[in-house]
Amino acid sequence: QVQLVESGGGLVQAGGSLRLSCAASGSIFTLNPMGWYRQAPGNRRELVATITSGGSTNYADSVKGRFTISKGNAKNTVYLEMNSLKREDTAVYYCNGVWFSHNYWGQGTQVTVSS
Repeated sequence: QVQLVESGGGLVQAGGSLRLSCAASGSIFTLNPMGWYRQAPGNRRELVATITSGGSTNYADSVKGRFTISKGNAKNTVYLEMNSLKREDTAVYYCNGVWFSHNYWGQGTQVTVSS
């Protein structure tokens, strides 16, 4: 069974930075793409960024220029470097990995940006 485990969330002041990490366990195949989504209270889950096994990236307009997604050296690991954080970035951030048409999700990590 595939499990995605996130880490790195927390409380940060506006303008600060955080780095989220995600690693998959129990997987013998390559998840492609992998990415990050977020959900704020009362809102729908939305895409933040994705990265393919070939390194192609895709970002939500709201985070372009501030967030960077990257792959780790270990298989099925992904990071999200978040800079210049804003209050509106406050949300639960979920790691996602796709294998064929099946989506795998982590349990989520809270990111709170204070003013």
